[in-house]
Amino acid sequence: MSSHGYPASSAVRTRMPTRADGRSDYLGRLDWILLLAALALSVYGSILVWSASKADLAPRTGDLQYFLKRQLLNLVIGLVLGYLVSRVNHRLLRAYTPVLYVVSLIGLLVVLIPGVGSSIAGAKAWLALPGGFTIQPSEFAKVAIILMMAMILAEKRDAESEPRDADVLQALIVAAIPIAIVLVQNDTGTVLVMGTIVITIVAVSGARTRWLVGLLLGTVVAVLLAIQLHLLQPYQVDRLTSFIDPENASSQSAGFNTEQARIAVGGGGLLGRGLFEGPQTQGSFVPVNESDFVFTVAGEELGFVGGATVIVLLGVVLWRGIRIALRAEDLFGRLVATGVVAWFAFQAFENIGMTLGIMPVTGVTLPFVSYGGTSMFATWVGVGLLQNIRVHEADS
Repeated sequence: MSSHGYPASSAVRTRMPTRADGRSDYLGRLDWILLLAALALSVYGSILVWSASKADLAPRTGDLQYFLKRQLLNLVIGLVLGYLVSRVNHRLLRAYTPVLYVVSLIGLLVVLIPGVGSSIAGAKAWLALPGGFTIQPSEFAKVAIILMMAMILAEKRDAESEPRDADVLQALIVAAIPIAIVLVQNDTGTVLVMGTIVITIVAVSGARTRWLVGLLLGTVVAVLLAIQLHLLQPYQVDRLTSFIDPENASSQSAGFNTEQARIAVGGGGLLGRGLFEGPQTQGSFVPVNESDFVFTVAGEELGFVGGATVIVLLGVVLWRGIRIALRAEDLFGRLVATGVVAWFAFQAFENIGMTLGIMPVTGVTLPFVSYGGTSMFATWVGVGLLQNIRVHEADS
């Protein structure tokens, strides 16, 4: 007989959890729909990048699959980063957020050092690395802004349903610092994305309406002042005016780029002209269509179906992200998930919109699809954050 009065043969034995149990538990809690949609989008994007670069850029290297291989390598690294972020302890991630924020600021400032930062399309926002690689610190600054604002606005408040004004002000200050540095780098596209993230997080945090009204009015005033005081670079003004009045844009301006992009998308029809067969894509008429204008490749070579596939997969990613935000057990997780969704949604809308001529050309990439290591790394870190919140929610 056992000490509890039960026969020894029927005594309950407690088995210590094994590493395999923990791995199985983690895999069971993942949002597999989100993961598969993001992965499908990334693989699909790699094929589009291959087609876009094959006719012009790849032959210079002597390897027609050069950019395809690079993009697949970027994807693998992005998956590893996303996995690591998803596995970080939720409390540990919150505790080390200030460190990540400071590191991101250092990266942004290093870019401005003469002889260190590199300029592409007028924006000095890249760091050159050995082996021909480059890194754009502002992509990771988006993550830092999301985490830092969420940490500040989610601080425990005594019987308060909305953040104190001091908390909102502090969150806006920590967001304004990296945004100001990116603005100095002349990367207006990233500034727009960051601004959208900030406004969305403040709105979801429950801040008073006056904060949102002030942010929106302040944004409008800042843009008008920048134009009136000639603070924008000539190429930025060219992009803005070509968006407002595309018919009068010169053939050498951003209006020409948008026009070529619209011709490519419009010429694809329902099913497209066939992969590697698009005359605009393979004729190099559309600029940087492996990154900024990658959506034109889907529209021209794979038609309406190809373009719709990109949008549907993006929609699935956003839907699962919103679902994770709504089901988050704590405010920190809800604000982080909201920030990631706002980032993906606005950047995708801006990229596809400038391709179709309904948004100004800003040079932002299409999440998961465009060529670029830093963009791929950052977006998969965003997916990792969503999965981290999802796993934490299941653990609550």
